[in-house]
Amino acid sequence: MLLAIRVCAAVAALFSLPLSAAEGPVPLGTTIVTATRTETERDEVLAPVIVITREELARSLAPDIAGLLQFHAGLDVGRNGGPGQATSVFIRGAESNHTTVLVDGVRINPGTIGGAPFQNIAPEAIERIEIVKGPRSALYGTDAIGGVINIITRQYSGNGIEASTGYGRYETWQVAASGGIGGAAGELAFSANWLDSEGFPTRTFDNTDRGYENRTFTVKGRTQFGPVSLGARYWQAAGTSEYSDFFVTPVDQDFENNTAAVDVGFKPTDRWSSRVTASHIEDDIQQNQPDPFSNAFPFVRTRRNAADWQNDVHIGQHHLLTAGMLLTREETHSTDAFSPFDEETDTGMLFAQDRMDFGRHDMLLAAAWIDHETFGNEVTWNAEYGVDVGGQGTRLIVSAGTGFRAPDATDRFGSGGNPDLDPESSRNYELSVQQRIGERHRLRLSAFRNDIDDLIVFVFTDPINFVGQNENVERARIEGVELAYEYQAASWRLRAEAIAQDPRNLTTDSQLLRRAKESLTVSLAKAFAAHEVGIDVLVTGEREDFGSPEPTELDGYTLVNLYARLAVVRGLSIQARLENALDEQYELASTYNTPDRSLFVAVRYEFR
Repeated sequence: MLLAIRVCAAVAALFSLPLSAAEGPVPLGTTIVTATRTETERDEVLAPVIVITREELARSLAPDIAGLLQFHAGLDVGRNGGPGQATSVFIRGAESNHTTVLVDGVRINPGTIGGAPFQNIAPEAIERIEIVKGPRSALYGTDAIGGVINIITRQYSGNGIEASTGYGRYETWQVAASGGIGGAAGELAFSANWLDSEGFPTRTFDNTDRGYENRTFTVKGRTQFGPVSLGARYWQAAGTSEYSDFFVTPVDQDFENNTAAVDVGFKPTDRWSSRVTASHIEDDIQQNQPDPFSNAFPFVRTRRNAADWQNDVHIGQHHLLTAGMLLTREETHSTDAFSPFDEETDTGMLFAQDRMDFGRHDMLLAAAWIDHETFGNEVTWNAEYGVDVGGQGTRLIVSAGTGFRAPDATDRFGSGGNPDLDPESSRNYELSVQQRIGERHRLRLSAFRNDIDDLIVFVFTDPINFVGQNENVERARIEGVELAYEYQAASWRLRAEAIAQDPRNLTTDSQLLRRAKESLTVSLAKAFAAHEVGIDVLVTGEREDFGSPEPTELDGYTLVNLYARLAVVRGLSIQARLENALDEQYELASTYNTPDRSLFVAVRYEFR
């Protein structure tokens, strides 16, 4: 902790941050959709949100989005090795599969493993990321106990092309291109990205490099036919991931993740807008080595079709009513020799939300009725109230809500599966104070508590041989305090976030695995005309992880990343990022390696 404070202080002193300089103010406001399913100014959203912009994504030069998410307090990341390895994200101490992950509004959580494939989502294909902390099952259904992450792919931003290529440690190559075209008939945007890395040994007791290749493609378009709008979008990530199995044998698997959606929007009246969206997702993993018992090549697969009908109705000047339904059919298939399954599940959901604005007072009420084919009916809700206090940019927010997660096919039928599992449910309470200081500063202090019933955990029945099965534990509770501060001016950006939390299994009085009790992140950037330099710092505390016969403890660590961009000529720039500048030795998962100090350099060209 002291090291990180010294680093931040040294950088601040070097840059001489002019908090009261006469630079022109840069608004902090951003329009987001995920928190309410409707376009809302960020300062009007009552829930705690994070927005990662296109500029931040471009600066990161990261192989996947987990490298950006971990530099936000309250987002713990677990990773089983290097690029392309299984990656988990824990929001405010909830389980990794307690987060609903969307790509352009389409849920991509697989029905086989629950957690989304963060390791396969390329930042170069993304326009922005919206993160909502806290339950949102009333709007998105199952999984949204800890929060929602909505990944919005590249959008049309004017006719032109952007291209980049880069190289870095571990023989990592990346080539990306994106562009768009638009006119009176509509608009079209696309992106393509290729990443190839030799990687490094997955396990701490291994010495065989394990590589990764990812080919990502996105396209989206929109047009208008009188009062009717028509949109379509597609995202695909495919490639190969190498790793070392339990016996440290080099193996590899092919993967493909994709989403496809079409939507039709229309306005029956001036106050009523309606949109129907049909979507399809696929999540495939194909092992490239045959199973020794069946001589077949194992695979796991999820197919999901969904129909979403949303209606937004303005009732007078103070109410925006959002209501609709979501129907899904999910097919999951696994050919694992010891625990194969082939399941089909239908789910229906009716939801309604009322946003009220009465001057200094804002309120949101939302509820959903979920009909799950296997687990029956569930009702979830959210209630949020905010009031401006004193007329000085101070807002007091009180909120409560519930979440719901149905066990996925692997929970019930996979390795260690238990078909008698009950659904998980949660109750979340939060009190926040939000402060705006002029147009440059934003501060938010939150205290939260999340009670989870019937939490699904893996319980060892034979710890020596790692034998066990999934069980519902009676109760878990996550309590915490979170502080976030942002500052923006014409040439300066500063963001600092900190969290202190206690993610606890109340049944065993033990800390939930892979989640730290405290963490601090600081991001500071300074622009010099068209050039830019920056630093990102992450300090996180100790965590516990799987071990035998008792959980093992993972040390806390400090990460420092440095960034620079040099504008060569108009449209052409050179970027460089030094990851893990202090060459910290740490683990995100027990016995799995993480990157050493590494440099990545890229050249980017934009033609408009």
